[in-house]
Amino acid sequence: MRVGLITVGDELLAGDTVNTNAAWLAEQLTDRGVTVGRITVVPDRTADIAETVDAYRTQYDAVLLTGGIGPTHDDVTMEAVAEAFDVALVEDQAALDWLAENRDYAREDLADGTALIPAGARMIPNREGVAPGCVLANVYVLPGVPAEMQAMFDVVATDFTGEQQHIEVVHVDEPESALLDRIETLGDRFDVTVGSYPGEIVRLKISSTDRDAVERATAWLRERVELAAAEES
Repeated sequence: MRVGLITVGDELLAGDTVNTNAAWLAEQLTDRGVTVGRITVVPDRTADIAETVDAYRTQYDAVLLTGGIGPTHDDVTMEAVAEAFDVALVEDQAALDWLAENRDYAREDLADGTALIPAGARMIPNREGVAPGCVLANVYVLPGVPAEMQAMFDVVATDFTGEQQHIEVVHVDEPESALLDRIETLGDRFDVTVGSYPGEIVRLKISSTDRDAVERATAWLRERVELAAAEES
């Protein structure tokens, strides 16, 4: 399963807010064996969001959006998704019923637009906030507030499955440039993917759906590099 992530918000593009939602979702999806094909940040503009959704929903098995839902002036994600599918925005009765039963919000208590979702979408309740999310075809729309987004993802998490990845990380006390030959040999000799992440020490991430291949590759590598002190202990 391949997924495209879209995070919505001018504040992300301005650097005012760190995009923790994308990092959290990518980790959750990877742990479930799902491949994240792309992470894209778009502004709070209907046309930009709609264009990206329309492209990604045909390129990926599923699309996850976060941010820009609710009744305020810059919450245009629902409108954009409706535009991408060429459907209307409608007030969802299931959302109103859920808010009344679980949050004690009557219709007249809600700001206009709170329960609007694209026609034909399935409402996802917001257990940590008010404005609901939704699923339309293979597009999932979640809030931007991290606690709300995480709780809502838990509701739909079982929709995202893939082949389990096995991962080992080796910490190496050598320059990354000096490791190129062994990294290349590792990828050629074993059925694994190797990621190299430099810093004070180099982290070599070995992953595959084949647990035995990961274990053999890790053992082979550990015998041929200068291990960092933490690795040796």
